[in-house]
Amino acid sequence: MSERTPEPISETKAPPFAEFVALIAMLMALGALGIDAILPALPTIGKDLSVDVPNHLQWLISIYFLGMGAGQLTFGILSDWLGRKRILIGGVMLYVVFALVAAFVHDFGLLLVIRLLQGFAVSTSGVVTRSIIRDLYSGAKMAKVTSISLVVFLLVPILAPSFGQLVLLVAPWPVIFLSMAAFGVIAGVWAWLRLPETHPPEKRRKPDLGHLRRVAFFVVTEPGSLYYTLGITFLIGSLLAYVSLMPQIFEDVFRRPELMAGIFAACAATMGGASILNASIVERLGTKRISHTALIGFIAVSLIHLAWTLAGLETILSFVILQSLTMGLMSLTTSNFGAMAMEKVGHVAGTASSLQGVVSTIGAGIISGLIGQAWTGGIWLLPLGAAGCGFVALAFVALNQRSRLVSSF
Repeated sequence: MSERTPEPISETKAPPFAEFVALIAMLMALGALGIDAILPALPTIGKDLSVDVPNHLQWLISIYFLGMGAGQLTFGILSDWLGRKRILIGGVMLYVVFALVAAFVHDFGLLLVIRLLQGFAVSTSGVVTRSIIRDLYSGAKMAKVTSISLVVFLLVPILAPSFGQLVLLVAPWPVIFLSMAAFGVIAGVWAWLRLPETHPPEKRRKPDLGHLRRVAFFVVTEPGSLYYTLGITFLIGSLLAYVSLMPQIFEDVFRRPELMAGIFAACAATMGGASILNASIVERLGTKRISHTALIGFIAVSLIHLAWTLAGLETILSFVILQSLTMGLMSLTTSNFGAMAMEKVGHVAGTASSLQGVVSTIGAGIISGLIGQAWTGGIWLLPLGAAGCGFVALAFVALNQRSRLVSSF
């Protein structure tokens, strides 16, 4: 068997390896596209919809993220019962519908509701695609599919804001939502034509609330699962706060909104670089050593950035350098925290992953909203929020280490 073209473990015939990875990456990218493409348009949306408080525009990002979190458990359970393909394509088509509706909405409150529903629908492109990968591949091959898909997926945060900015040069902001719908149609049709059903009827199970309660209790009482999931929650919350604050930082502080997309791409690129670095060193150094060291580095860089901004020394160059370091270190931390959170719950991996995803996604949306609503025009809020989230994550690491120590006696 060629290492270049791993064969699936399922009897279901999957597309060729390269096509399968490209399709999975495109489906996964729908969620990120819904966040990043509208960033350059937030000030314009605020003016067109008469949003008096600029901070309220951040909820277009946070509430979408909350919807993604709420949908993970629902669609994960449904795909175990009704099959992967119909749930996946159904969710993608709902994403398309809500994107089309959003393009014609002229009320900010209604747009928030549509964004919540759009996030809920697109959660299928994350949780169900992960299940499909698990159905078809195992071990190193599964890791290879996931890693390549994630590298492709990381191109979306890099390119989507630039795409949104280009759209605004020639068309009004609703066209960004129409573009999301078009992207979703392409992904949905491709999946319908080429993606097989990977969860056959004999393996399906109806929702079992008793089983769900037992798994949930185990997930929240197993120290590694609980504490590392909570650590991820706070770190992703700080990242989402950064994403939602970027338009205001470049509009109100730097007064160079045209630079936002390029600088966002430069900062996001470090996350991809960190993922590649982690893949090359994790087997040699271990997840704990890398993630704990990276977390301390994350806190240190955030504190340096905070001191730099409070001293009045912040420039666009210093922002790019310090924010890029922060995001790279966060990526090194969260990728390994995710693996350690799953370490003791492998026998219930599917449901446990969904539960952990719900907690971290909804929690991160709430945390980012709280940070973002405190914005008063000073960049210092961003590194202060990151440092605070970092210290909380470090406290959870300490609690986990203490629990391991106590349980060893």
